[in-house]
Amino acid sequence: MRRPEESAAQAVPKATVALRRMVPADLEPVMAVERRAFKHPWSEELFRRELEHEWSTILVAEKPGPCIVGFIIYWSVHDELHILNVATEPAERRQGIARCLLTECVARGRTKGAALATLEVRKSNVAAIKLYETFGFRSVGIRPNYYADEGEDAIVMLMDL
Repeated sequence: MRRPEESAAQAVPKATVALRRMVPADLEPVMAVERRAFKHPWSEELFRRELEHEWSTILVAEKPGPCIVGFIIYWSVHDELHILNVATEPAERRQGIARCLLTECVARGRTKGAALATLEVRKSNVAAIKLYETFGFRSVGIRPNYYADEGEDAIVMLMDL
């Protein structure tokens, strides 16, 4: 039987986007995507900190040009993969970019020996929840008022790797 991410990877042909680790020179275009993707974006300082942590990885999705059209931030700690942030340039959504980033993230987690993956997602973000479910994530709890900016709850999702 195929794992969900194996078929998910086929959503974006490899020639369409290239995935690579973020470097400090990418900060400005990544922040531009972050600001357009979210009503309450992360700060530049948070991104800089993530670039410095040995357990943190930021992958960018790049189209020819080069043009950064998405990214994913995740932590690899012990046997857990924790996804902190996934963003796609709004004009590039529904093209499989987030799916491609998640596929690579999960594959890297498995390679490092992770047994499970976790994430939090806004309760109102139905599109993201559906995407995560296609990978095999399931809801395991609620974090009340997790998104303090609007007092919105987060759904905690988990996937066995």
